[in-house]
Amino acid sequence: MRLILLGPPGAGKGTQSARIVERFGIPQLSTGDMLRAAVKAGTPVGLKAKAIMDAGNLVPDEVVIGIVADRIDEADARKGFILDGFPRTIAQADALEAMLAKKGLVLDIVVELKVDRSKLIDRIVKRAEETKARGEPVRKDDDPEVFKTRLAAYDRDTAQIAPYYKARGRLIELDGMRPIDEVWRDVEKTLAHLDEKAVTR
Repeated sequence: MRLILLGPPGAGKGTQSARIVERFGIPQLSTGDMLRAAVKAGTPVGLKAKAIMDAGNLVPDEVVIGIVADRIDEADARKGFILDGFPRTIAQADALEAMLAKKGLVLDIVVELKVDRSKLIDRIVKRAEETKARGEPVRKDDDPEVFKTRLAAYDRDTAQIAPYYKARGRLIELDGMRPIDEVWRDVEKTLAHLDEKAVTR
């Protein structure tokens, strides 16, 4: 079961990903974590990424795709994986499709957690206020202005990905504004159906 979980910051992707990992036994693959691991392991693509980063440049798509390609060949990803934070652009989505096709694999499903932007910002503002009221420092990600910037970046880049997969018949949209357990019920039902199909193939 190979899937992507989409949704803006604060939509609950991290919470749902953790439950998918536990329920279906597939790893959650973060491009940031994979990049750091490849650099630390000194793999050919990791060394290439390190040289680019040491020069103060952004790691290009082909290097990131190479790191993802290496990672999904590892034993724990043979049953499937959740991609976290990738792809972020149409070019990356195209490159991912091509890379998987070379391996004889396909992406099974893309789950998008749909949220009401204004309510999401209200939720973050409230959480920041409650944190301050307790006398605790507000997490950087919970700063309303930082959050709005991250939301704008998501809308500018990653929000293009949902229509891309919708056109290919792979997108499932779920209401992410409901309580966590209700969202999980739908996520689990959707993925369990996929899992059954994989077993019978």
